Amino acid sequence: MVEAEKAGLAMSPKSAARAAILGKLGTECRAADGASRPEPIVRDYIRRGSLDADACVAKMIERLREYDAEVTECSPEGLALEIANQIVRSGRKTFVAPAGVPREWLTPGFDWRIDGDLAGPLAIGEIEDCDGVLTACFCAVADSGTIVLHHSPAEGRRVISLLPDWHLCILRASQIVETLPEYFDRCAKPPALVTWISGPSATADIEMTRIKGVHGPRFLNVVVVKDGKTENQE
Repeated sequence: MVEAEKAGLAMSPKSAARAAILGKLGTECRAADGASRPEPIVRDYIRRGSLDADACVAKMIERLREYDAEVTECSPEGLALEIANQIVRSGRKTFVAPAGVPREWLTPGFDWRIDGDLAGPLAIGEIEDCDGVLTACFCAVADSGTIVLHHSPAEGRRVISLLPDWHLCILRASQIVETLPEYFDRCAKPPALVTWISGPSATADIEMTRIKGVHGPRFLNVVVVKDGKTENQE
């Protein structure tokens, strides 16, 4: 910009804007080299919620139901039976599950396809042919009603949670936090791949008409296990 001014040349608005941005970047870089330091960022946002454990679970369930997810609760001892109830009620027959889920979760009498066992990962076509998927999760944020998958052996690859039409997710009460910063407190260094699930897949981008199943399962069922513990995860 300076060279253009010296030469008496007019600059287009686009060129002037580009020059202004580059000039500002240069100033910031010089400041970073020690000429002067920018003011520190004040992080005065809410870092921890105010709800007790029971209220936090209740808020998570309320949010999930607002998103049209089906939610049930059970004790740890009743989890296998509740999973069987959900599987039977779904009317579906063929399911995919990651290799790390407990074997007692796999209700007998149904076609279970295990992703990542000794036979290796399932082919895309095999996953697409499944009616539903069963997974665990890493955490859940009650403020937004969001379930978080870190794709551990019990959570599976992202693809198995996207292709089947029905997702049954097991969420322990101890995994529920109220706010997003509390999620980051549980994992100071999140993995490279994280999946965030806020209800069944849906969009209203086309003529403001809500359509399910655009980029994931149309149906989300969540079993909240009332384990009554406080869990600190890394």
